[in-house]
Amino acid sequence: MKSRSLTLIRDELVDYDKAMSRMTDLVGRRQRDELDDTVWLLSHPQVYTIGRRTPRTHLPDPAHDIPVVETTRGGQLTYHGPGQLVGYLIVRLGSDEGVVDYIREVEHRLIGALTTLGVPAERRDTPPGSELLTGVWTSHTNRKIASIGMRQSRGVTSHGFALNVDGDLRPWTWAIACGLPEVDMTSVARELGANTSMDQVCPIVAEAFEATVQIR
Repeated sequence: MKSRSLTLIRDELVDYDKAMSRMTDLVGRRQRDELDDTVWLLSHPQVYTIGRRTPRTHLPDPAHDIPVVETTRGGQLTYHGPGQLVGYLIVRLGSDEGVVDYIREVEHRLIGALTTLGVPAERRDTPPGSELLTGVWTSHTNRKIASIGMRQSRGVTSHGFALNVDGDLRPWTWAIACGLPEVDMTSVARELGANTSMDQVCPIVAEAFEATVQIR
């Protein structure tokens, strides 16, 4: 995995629609070389996001009153909420890279961060004909702890990852997450059996992505 230093933007809770607007602006600036490669770390209020291929049968019961928003990233249904660290990655790909290559890198960087936190983790290859297993899984308990959905436009990536830190995991059970009906979603706090805060996790994730210079 090659070295790739990123500029860090750190926010707390940002509405999903507002985040998408700013992400689009950041991507445009990166395409024009007005911005360095950047990772934006933040969280969202409760929302389900769906990709273009998400079946309607995977959506949550509306009685839970959590908005469902269609997005431009790849992948299936994902849940966002407080206690989850979202990382939007605005990165110019090399001439020999595709977005799938970068997703593999993101998986390995998240595995490194989780290892530092004391949560053994791994990535998985997708068997032919199966739903994509993109993301990060716990090695000992066989649970999914991070989801990844990305796209690229004019050589620059957008969207990114969602790492469950210490949020409520029940909303994951109210829909079919990641196109995997049997998936057991977990969090850093659940795996460690201890209180874990975003303030503890965020610097470790930033370091894993070689993000040291913070801007607003």
